[in-house]
Amino acid sequence: MKTPNQIKKIYDSGQNIIKFLKSQNNTTQNTKDMIALSYDLQAGTYTNKWRDPNLKPLLEKYTKEISDVILSIYNPKTILEAGIGEATTMGGVLKNLDKDIESYGFDISWSRVKYAKKWLESHNFQNTKLCTGDMFNMPFCDNSIDVVYTAHSIEPNGGKEKEIIEELYRVAKYYVILVEPDYDIASEEEKRRMDEHGYCKNLKEISNNLGYEVVDYKIFKNPLNIQNPTSAIVIKKSNFDLNNKDNHIFACPRYKTPLIKTKDGYFSEEALSMYPSIDGIPCLRIENSILASKYETN
Repeated sequence: MKTPNQIKKIYDSGQNIIKFLKSQNNTTQNTKDMIALSYDLQAGTYTNKWRDPNLKPLLEKYTKEISDVILSIYNPKTILEAGIGEATTMGGVLKNLDKDIESYGFDISWSRVKYAKKWLESHNFQNTKLCTGDMFNMPFCDNSIDVVYTAHSIEPNGGKEKEIIEELYRVAKYYVILVEPDYDIASEEEKRRMDEHGYCKNLKEISNNLGYEVVDYKIFKNPLNIQNPTSAIVIKKSNFDLNNKDNHIFACPRYKTPLIKTKDGYFSEEALSMYPSIDGIPCLRIENSILASKYETN
């Protein structure tokens, strides 16, 4: 078993880390740990890429398409990008939304969240609340965010689409928007690439099978990668699911109960655990919790 530092050297040599880890573990499926390590090692590459003035127009068109989808269905007061990466997408989306909107984002990689924070601050969006978290145990309360969207963050989780969509639906108050690769409209060559990388499939079908109301479906005109045809699937939340009377936002990722903000991070009364904050970034993955039954919140 190689250490993360040894794997970093393999990454620095130009190898695809998820592909390497799958071969080492004799599996064809991407795991959460593989994705976390791969993305953490990549941290900084996305913001460096989109600083290129020749690429900036493409990012602007892509993020404008996402914001157009959002505004075509609702004018949200709160919004969450699940799997925010380095916030290159959210930064563009926010430019097209109400300046007073409350925005949130999380990512499985602390290092990516650090870069996301820098990117948003450099684009004059200092108030987005960021944290670590994962797609299967989101650190947000039920029905807490008006619109929850993804931007290629379900992508590497092929085979686990149902669990992620259920979590997104749980957190959303009104709408879920899935901006993800669309296997159905891909060419045979593109499908082979998606299969090789373990990309997600059948998001619309899975959403329908869950009994969710899919109200819109759009093929994107400006995907960020021409090898990755992209669509947006819009899911409307059923009215009978709207119950977050106390307006709590952050939740214990294990028990989904509200967290208490403290000088050290966030405390979960249900888990009797502390979720620390590092460099101003709350660490809200289950793996980040520290059992602290005697921690005093007052």
